[in-house]
Amino acid sequence: MTLAHGHNLLLDVNFWELVSTKEPVPLAVISTLLLFSLASVTIILAKWKQLRGAEGWNGQFLRAFRKAGRMDAIAAAVEQFRTAPLATVFEFGYEELTRQTSQRGTIRNPLAIERSLQIGISEEVGRLESGMIWLATTATVTPFIGLFGTVWGIIDAFQALGLTGSTSMRTVAPGIAHALVTTALGLVAAIPAAVFYNYLGNNVKKIGVRMEDFSLEFLNLAERDLEK
Repeated sequence: MTLAHGHNLLLDVNFWELVSTKEPVPLAVISTLLLFSLASVTIILAKWKQLRGAEGWNGQFLRAFRKAGRMDAIAAAVEQFRTAPLATVFEFGYEELTRQTSQRGTIRNPLAIERSLQIGISEEVGRLESGMIWLATTATVTPFIGLFGTVWGIIDAFQALGLTGSTSMRTVAPGIAHALVTTALGLVAAIPAAVFYNYLGNNVKKIGVRMEDFSLEFLNLAERDLEK
């Protein structure tokens, strides 16, 4: 077979006809990878928007907190910053602070306030991390699903060779096409999921550090408030 003749055979093969299969295994593999990819993109966009909003609202709340200088003034305005993770942490700490100071006017158990602040931080970090496990799962699992499709496609191509005894492109092309497509789809699903899992996870850690620092500011302000 000449090179020109082989090139013509490749041109005669319709790629989409090869990929669009009714065989259950390749169809299941391709559908699964597409679902993983679609879900990952949806989560990436949603988490990126959520984290960006959280950072913006945190900045606004922190400026208001430092400007107010009194716990009661901040508590009165906290509803304006409902979507800020720092506002949630403040509410956890302020509730415990109010419980302790309502009777004697002093902080009887600083550790209890610290624990309340930590509970608020943990709840907010958990909320910000929700859905991230799907990205980690996608990055880990989809290459293996794609590899399974690759192996299945190669087996299918060899079976076609054995049944027909022909080595023409049309005989082996469907199996090879399925193998290559599932490999590509596995990587397309896995790479963005891995990249954004690390990127978004790093942003969550930064917000977590900001909340830890805020808890110290909260305790300092609470002590100054009681000294006045």
